[in-house]
Amino acid sequence: MGRWANTIWRFKSGICLQATIGPERPGAGVVLWITNRGAAGAKSGNIKPMKAGGLSLKAGGLAVLACAISVSAQDSLGERALRYLTDLVRIDTSNPPGNETRVARYLKRVADEEGIGNELVGGNPARLNFVARLGGAGDARPLLLMAHSDVVPAEPANWTAPPFSGLLRDRFLYGRGTVDDKSLLAAELAVVVELKHRSRPLRRDVILLSESDEEAASTGIQWLVRNAWGRIDAEFALNEGGFAMDLPGGPRVYQIQTAEKVPTPVLVRARGTAAHGSLPRPDNPVLRVARAITRLAEADQPVRLNATTRRYFAEMSKLDEYRWLAPLAPRLERAQASLPAADEIRQRDPELDAQLRTTVSPDVMRAGSVVNVIPTTAEAQVDVRRLPNETREEVLARLRKIVHDSEIELTPLPGHDMPSTEPSSLTTSLYQAMESVFHKANERAVVVPYMQRGATDGSYLRQKGMAVYGVPLFLREDKENRAHGSDERISPEALEAGTRLLWEIVGKVACK
Repeated sequence: MGRWANTIWRFKSGICLQATIGPERPGAGVVLWITNRGAAGAKSGNIKPMKAGGLSLKAGGLAVLACAISVSAQDSLGERALRYLTDLVRIDTSNPPGNETRVARYLKRVADEEGIGNELVGGNPARLNFVARLGGAGDARPLLLMAHSDVVPAEPANWTAPPFSGLLRDRFLYGRGTVDDKSLLAAELAVVVELKHRSRPLRRDVILLSESDEEAASTGIQWLVRNAWGRIDAEFALNEGGFAMDLPGGPRVYQIQTAEKVPTPVLVRARGTAAHGSLPRPDNPVLRVARAITRLAEADQPVRLNATTRRYFAEMSKLDEYRWLAPLAPRLERAQASLPAADEIRQRDPELDAQLRTTVSPDVMRAGSVVNVIPTTAEAQVDVRRLPNETREEVLARLRKIVHDSEIELTPLPGHDMPSTEPSSLTTSLYQAMESVFHKANERAVVVPYMQRGATDGSYLRQKGMAVYGVPLFLREDKENRAHGSDERISPEALEAGTRLLWEIVGKVACK
């Protein structure tokens, strides 16, 4: 009987293979230990045993090596995405101030190690954007994969895990950005690296973009559109904004974001006479502003459907959990019946109602400094999310009519002028590829276009004529969406499943 040999192979992808090989005879056991090493400075983890009987030593290292490569191709995609996401969460890019260049440099280091062409571009050295490209045959225009690098601030006191620790606890990875939007960035990076590893022939270029300042002023994407459009110009793009959810009855609904509402925040201001608080005055600006924002919040905004919402409500009303929508959906098309129908929908599901009309939410008030002095001015900031088929001027005129007070100033807040665009097409090869992949992944899948009540950088690309889709890769695992909230988290299983969906979608659209 021969001796057992122990051999270790290390691969550029970060996969380590430890093989214990039995005596030189057919049927001898081979035990493979696959270890996924993390980024520089990270701890090793995820050691997985795999037994492969029937390999003879005559096949030698080649058989084991081939097996290792196969295991890497099969199992490393989700692990790679998890490693990237953990690293990205630990880079604090809270906006403000952002400091997104730190993420851009991390992405550049990964791309450089993998031999992927890339560059850092932007107008602010502390807030650079990352752009990488895999070249294709040029048979079709490029596919753009995009995900922003900044996150909203987190209050550690409201978290049960440090928000920038990347802590893996109770089957979830915790951290700011695990939902919005570093999970998508990690998945996209993992897919691009996998494409490079496998040397899959591409019929079109695949571009990876991570832009800065999405959570605040969108200065990153605006700089790119003005100064580097040729670097990111593509036929279509995959972006944040979509989501998947399981319904109690069994179907999994994949909501592809094809449109988004437009942030149109307004300032409501009143002026009055300074006086002692012991003698109330009729021109008290606090009262005027309070009355104005109450009227705005309580008024019913008109209902308007677009191509996306019309299709969305028609498809959702066919599901058992939304059968109650079936008699209401046709009424949304009739002027006299639309408001009562929308009010019924709001009572059942405010999320659905927000897709039907412009919404108004007073969120900030400022007035006075001491309790016994009537101030000279009072003001409120109101978050208005208008439908994409309404103009800003149209909405402002309607709000002024609702307030009906000539002493109230109602003006747009400066610096918030995002474009209003038509929904992305439902007939592109990318949309059809998503439909195909989601139906294949789940036999009870329901795929619908969706209008997001929030806003993304995708609107700036739609304005340029690019079809942009919020891709629903990751299953919503919590009842409440934790994006921007406390204890933001994602499970490694959801991350891996979503990354594999992205791999399939990109393969259908970009690979030969």
